[in-house]
Amino acid sequence: MRKLTKFYLALAICFASIVSYADVSIKADVVYGHKDGMALVYDVITPENANGASVVFMVSGGWFSRWAPPENRAEQFAYYLDEGFTLIPVHHGSAPRYKVPEAYADVSRAIRHIKMNAEAYGIDPNKIGVTGGSAGGHLSLMLGLDSDAGDPNARDEVMRHGNEVAAIVAYFPPVDLREITGPNDRFPALDFPQEKAAAISPILHADAGDPPTLLIHGDADDLVNISNSVIMQAEFEEQSVVSEFITIPGAGHGFRGDDATRAASASVAWFKQHLLEASSSFSD
Repeated sequence: MRKLTKFYLALAICFASIVSYADVSIKADVVYGHKDGMALVYDVITPENANGASVVFMVSGGWFSRWAPPENRAEQFAYYLDEGFTLIPVHHGSAPRYKVPEAYADVSRAIRHIKMNAEAYGIDPNKIGVTGGSAGGHLSLMLGLDSDAGDPNARDEVMRHGNEVAAIVAYFPPVDLREITGPNDRFPALDFPQEKAAAISPILHADAGDPPTLLIHGDADDLVNISNSVIMQAEFEEQSVVSEFITIPGAGHGFRGDDATRAASASVAWFKQHLLEASSSFSD
């Protein structure tokens, strides 16, 4: 019996090492929905100095949503955790099986699920920011510009909650899918009916009620041309949306070295300003 007790104690210590680190705790693979018999998941990574606000990261590149251990995400986004933000990486149904409209429906549901469980996660549902790069930037913009307060009469409890976010940071996002929808060997998620493209093109959804948005783009991006952020910023200004556009000279699609540091610093500052220092008018 004594040996068995020692075994279970060792097992408990081992398990704790998986879900808790020196300055963060992790709830891994939280299921927020199912599709085609598969689970849709996100992780909740909470720092010891949690400030009640959260940053939701769209795990999406080319609308592929590749899983990685949450401890890797904690290292990748240590700059958010160091400032007390709870980090929530969200995985959507991935290309090539699923298309862009389905990816957006997934992440929209994820925000609703996060809000439904905000108290359990120790976060304020009105202080949720969202970020991502490229396809993840596109999904971040869609969440902010095409949100709703939920359906109180929905049979699905998750859908009774809103999907609004309080601030956005979008890195090099495509903003108009109308011209790129169709068969695409490199980005199969774009192979969907063209008549659906307008509904998921952020450039068509900006209005005065949108959350504060920061756009960051390199002027040497040969995959998603910087013109995407230029026209998005112009539309924000036309609609009187609080926004800022940072151009990183010489940067391509994705940032490295000093460019990455500059972008990360700007992102942290934006979320601190609009999630912590300002009173959010967005509510569930």
